[in-house]
Amino acid sequence: MKISPNTLRIGIAAAVIVGTIGWLAWSGYGANKSYYVTIAELGGMGDKAYHSQLRVEGFVQPGSIEHNGPHVDFVLNEFESHSPKAASGRLLKVTYKGSEPPPDTFKDDAMALAEGSYGRDGVFHASVLQAKCASKYAPAQPGSTQPASTQPAASPRAAAQAHASHASNPAAAPAAAN
Repeated sequence: MKISPNTLRIGIAAAVIVGTIGWLAWSGYGANKSYYVTIAELGGMGDKAYHSQLRVEGFVQPGSIEHNGPHVDFVLNEFESHSPKAASGRLLKVTYKGSEPPPDTFKDDAMALAEGSYGRDGVFHASVLQAKCASKYAPAQPGSTQPASTQPAASPRAAAQAHASHASNPAAAPAAAN
């Protein structure tokens, strides 16, 4: 059986296309791979830490944020500052030099995720920075008072009844306001 020249050309073109797509997928996979590590694990990685793309998560140390335009230097702690473990937590100095400024949620005690590489200078050089809001469930500081908005609100039914009584008797509305 003889293969026609058109069939041969189509077969070669298909093999080249499939081969190119496979090569691009393989090389892209290796280039975009990053390891997620904690601050404690980063210290134990040895030389592998200096040659890998990494993601490190921690809490922004209060008072450590230094803005320089879109670039930011800060310190990550393993634990939130109000945690009893915070004083003994490992710290990591981070320099962020990305194409965008840090997110609005990037503040003291916010959980931050930095993606980049660890330098031999002991500084994590981040090109991507993500931040979550600081904990809303932090313990109350001694001597602080609760804001008035934490008082229980009136039930929806009571609010509807009050609205209905003002609507049915317009003369009562000014008296109720006084």
